[in-house]
Amino acid sequence: MHIAIIGATGMIGKPVTHELRKAGFSIRIIARDVAAARRLFPGTEIAAGDLRTIASLIGPLQGIDTVYLNLSIRQTEKPADFHTEEQGIVNLIEAAKQAGVRRIAYLSSMVMRYQDMDGFSWWVFAIKQKAVRLLKASGIPYTIFYPSCFMESLNTTQRVGRFVLQIDRSSVRPWYIAAEDYGKQVARAFQIARGGQHQEYVIQGPEAITQHEAAERFVKAYPTKKLVTLTVPSSLIRLGQLFSAQADYGWHITKALNGYPEVFEAQQTWTDLGVPQTTVERFADSASMQG
Repeated sequence: MHIAIIGATGMIGKPVTHELRKAGFSIRIIARDVAAARRLFPGTEIAAGDLRTIASLIGPLQGIDTVYLNLSIRQTEKPADFHTEEQGIVNLIEAAKQAGVRRIAYLSSMVMRYQDMDGFSWWVFAIKQKAVRLLKASGIPYTIFYPSCFMESLNTTQRVGRFVLQIDRSSVRPWYIAAEDYGKQVARAFQIARGGQHQEYVIQGPEAITQHEAAERFVKAYPTKKLVTLTVPSSLIRLGQLFSAQADYGWHITKALNGYPEVFEAQQTWTDLGVPQTTVERFADSASMQG
């Protein structure tokens, strides 16, 4: 099977790409920054392409069976901007049809379901929900993954130097998943996909823990540096909403993560794609070795 990946250089895209390579798939990475992709994935086929233009995608998608999308909305984006998960997906669908792609796979979100709960409304979640509708209406077989919180956030977006930041406290218990485990499940989903079959999978890790428990266990298990958890009130972020797009993004995503009442839904995923094995402690040990 020939798989094209858009978004391979991102936090989740990198481990998924590595797992697809290990599973034996023929990989072609489509990227705007070809040089950066080559540095991360030496020996892998790289093609230049940009979701902003249909024409730039048609050539790189030739001969591809499945295209996997690992997209995101940056914290600095504004509602009126170009969004890869909106206009970009529209362009991708048209290019995929012209190139004869047989399946589109997409990393979505579980927490976007918080939209319209507790009076919450956010344009970012509206775009993510629209992305799912676009793929389902495309006429192309699709595979959509809806993940819980990724453990990688503990060591990237939440980490500032030696501090692992938490905003407010919540009793919500996400099922944290490691991107490596998720990548294995993506590979398995492609292996078992048949013909025009559609696939939708909820992605959850081995246990439900609060965000504070996850951070504290990560800090305790991190072997090479003395890390510390730091909790700050969301009111500080809200003060910056009017002046900073990043602060506005941070307040909204925190509100959703702290409020969405996640329950276990991944039994069918585990049956079809395998049970995730990585605990927070195992992830902390692996993250320390990667620097």
